[in-house]
Amino acid sequence: MRVHPITTGTVMYPVDAFYARGGRLAGLHSLGFRSKRMEIPIPAFILEHPGAGVVLIDTGFHRSVAVEPKKNMGPVLGRLFKSTMRPEEAIPDQLRERGIEPHEVKVVVMTHLHVDHASGVSQFPDATFIVTRREWESATDGQQLRHGYVPRQFDHAFDWRVVDFDGPDVSSFASFGRSLDLFGDGSVRLVNTPGHTLGHVSLVLKLRSREMLVAADSIYTMRTLRESVMPYGAQDEHQFRRSLREVQRYVEQTPSAVVVPGHDLEAFRALERVYE
Repeated sequence: MRVHPITTGTVMYPVDAFYARGGRLAGLHSLGFRSKRMEIPIPAFILEHPGAGVVLIDTGFHRSVAVEPKKNMGPVLGRLFKSTMRPEEAIPDQLRERGIEPHEVKVVVMTHLHVDHASGVSQFPDATFIVTRREWESATDGQQLRHGYVPRQFDHAFDWRVVDFDGPDVSSFASFGRSLDLFGDGSVRLVNTPGHTLGHVSLVLKLRSREMLVAADSIYTMRTLRESVMPYGAQDEHQFRRSLREVQRYVEQTPSAVVVPGHDLEAFRALERVYE
């Protein structure tokens, strides 16, 4: 299996959203009020799987974000995500750079459905989308904007399949209490890491001689991993801490693994262009 880590642009984002300082104004700080901003990547992953074909992890930003973010993300979140995206950074263009047409994408695994991960869903109408049942329920419960969802990004008549971590195929894997072997060959494992959102998942990918943990927003940055620093606005803080501990134990037990946090620009720039 070949894994291509890519970014669909970067955004300048409030530091206090990642590293909450507390206090009465914590919510305003997390939205950028009197908070410094840091440049963060909006990542996705292209997998060339020997059996399943072309697989994506998340969809990053839609091409339109490079021109008019508010049209894709709405007026509030479009203002919060100050994007530096270029049109050619959208995933379809990056697929074509690698000799892959967008219609060849067979499966898209969504770590969760927040705007910076689901923005580009509409670009892959021929794919089957995988999301946890808990995430889908949370993203469509009537409080979407409050929790960072924009339903028009993902509410399309596509082939959506939900997975359930309470089902019979669930087993533990390494330090993770609940996991699902997506293709039945151990190459792509979904691991249950709720907290950032109620249905958030991370993925463990089996490479030729090591593993890659696509942690997504279970750890925003390597500082989150090292220092257990909490972000502002985790949907369930208790579950976030528990998932973080599982990630930390995995890293301790698997020192050879490539660990990819959700939005750490320095860590992302240190990645190789392709992994096998």
